[in-house]
Amino acid sequence: MRAQDDDKPYDDINITPMLDLAYVLLVIFIIMTTASVQGIKVNLPKASAAVSMAKPQTKAITISDTGQVYLDAYPVTLAELEQRLRSLKALTPDFPVVVKGDSTVQYQKVMDILDLLRRVDLPQVGLVTGKAPKG
Repeated sequence: MRAQDDDKPYDDINITPMLDLAYVLLVIFIIMTTASVQGIKVNLPKASAAVSMAKPQTKAITISDTGQVYLDAYPVTLAELEQRLRSLKALTPDFPVVVKGDSTVQYQKVMDILDLLRRVDLPQVGLVTGKAPKG
């Protein structure tokens, strides 16, 4: 029995040498990658587990359904709000402010707050909204 005639063309391609080459390249890639990540062993300094003392700077102005205005969690009048925002701006000129208004509050009340924020000249003001119902 003859394996193959010399006159007939090859009907399949031997891919074994190509797979051997691919495996060798893969092993070289893995070795080079792990060698470059390990680096030199050094005695690393230890970080403290203390919590950061930085306070969040974002101030929240909330308008409840009754029309009461809160700065963070404290009830304030519009005059007190303006005074507190001006004093905060003197300490930190670029602190962000978010306005959260109840959906039933009068639109004029929200506009009063936005006018106040414009007078104080705060550059970062955001309006908080809820997610739209899926449907």
